[in-house]
Amino acid sequence: MMAFPIDFLWGGATAANQCEGAYDIDERGLATVDVLPYGEDRFPIALGVKKMLKCDDQHKYPAHVGIDMYHHYKEDIKLFAELGLKCFRFSIAWTRILPNGDDEIPCEAGLAFYDNLVDECLKYGIEPMITINHFDVPIALVKKYGGWKDRRMIDAFMKLCTILFDRFKGKVKYWLTFNEINMLLHLPFMGAGIVFDEGEKKEQVTYTAAHYELLASAKAVKLAHEVMPDAMIGCMLAAGQFYPYTCNPEDVQKGLDADRDNYFFTDVQTRGAYPVWAIKRMEKEGIKLDITSEDIETLKQGTVDFIGFSYYSSRTVSVDPEVNKQTTSGNVIFSAVKNPYLKTSEWGWQIDPKGLRITCNILYDRYQKPLFVVENGLGAKDAVEEDGAIHDLYRIDYMREHIKAMDAVINEDGLPLLGCTFWGIIDLPSASTGEMEKRYGVIYVDQDTQGNGTLKRMKKDSFDWYKKVISSNGMEL
Repeated sequence: MMAFPIDFLWGGATAANQCEGAYDIDERGLATVDVLPYGEDRFPIALGVKKMLKCDDQHKYPAHVGIDMYHHYKEDIKLFAELGLKCFRFSIAWTRILPNGDDEIPCEAGLAFYDNLVDECLKYGIEPMITINHFDVPIALVKKYGGWKDRRMIDAFMKLCTILFDRFKGKVKYWLTFNEINMLLHLPFMGAGIVFDEGEKKEQVTYTAAHYELLASAKAVKLAHEVMPDAMIGCMLAAGQFYPYTCNPEDVQKGLDADRDNYFFTDVQTRGAYPVWAIKRMEKEGIKLDITSEDIETLKQGTVDFIGFSYYSSRTVSVDPEVNKQTTSGNVIFSAVKNPYLKTSEWGWQIDPKGLRITCNILYDRYQKPLFVVENGLGAKDAVEEDGAIHDLYRIDYMREHIKAMDAVINEDGLPLLGCTFWGIIDLPSASTGEMEKRYGVIYVDQDTQGNGTLKRMKKDSFDWYKKVISSNGMEL
């Protein structure tokens, strides 16, 4: 192990819709994330095949409370400072600023909350990183426009960006436009507020929405550069290399195609134009985008400064029907088969630290842009002992091996890796399942899926371990 760069941003990450709670106070409007319940209906709703645009009494919504960071943020950031965080990544709840998504006057209570959150970070020397949109579409805009099906969403999004950039210029250096933007193709309602109408061609709708989100991202980057010349604004990809199961050329081709699908958005956000393969594929499938000459120029002018990405696992693909029966239980979104060389988490995610190094190299070879691991972590069940201790050696092992991979990326491969904000630095409801029991944090929160608990914050063993890692700049693992 060698020391990490002196300015490496050791950090942690959260999302507004999973941690803030307070979903219906201080004028905050209803958003797509608020109507995603825990239970069997969650996935069909997230897919956009089951329509639910309001909450009801038949479902549980753990994110309505989250961990109530809205009222606990000072306590939480003080813990982050004790941990030694150099960077805290969080997102903006669109409807906390613009309750209907496109209001003429922003909600001052919402802006004041984020003012206080940013200032509290800066007080402790923690660099704030803002994700502008993290699986968050105002329900009012879903009803008005059909979510990102409609080009008018771009103007609504830019209204939010204009407010945020003006408010936080000089305070926030690092920004991300859309969280895991490629998830739009896999969970259209969660990613873009899309509910499919009967008879609609899903591929046409999702790629049209993708075009509008890519335009919005490009416009946001251009505006950020104008308003905040010293800021860096990046994209955010749900990453993880696709491995061919065998050296059968058919498996290799399937892996290549899966990678291309995954990099579709970042190809555009980084290079400023649609890749040739994507244009040919859309032509073949009869997908027609209403691309104007102005759109082409917008994409060209709005390329990102760095590649932000989440990495939890690699994925393996095969053309063999028998092999495809052996799927990983954790990959409900990205179809993948079990890799026999990897261990698996409690939730079925295969653990592959080497895959992080491989993914970083693929991304840099493809784009030649600085990289930032903005999500990485292990979802697991944690037990609180009688004395209040939480012994999560499994999480420490996971983080240690992935930090070793990052060390190799920087010191052996020579790549520009800006930092790592570990996901769910403090426990929060899972985005995929909606439950509290799938915990990622180094800080435990006494709260369960049913809404029971004191919301008390407790340090896990991983807290003290990560604190040493940060204070030693990665030398003490």
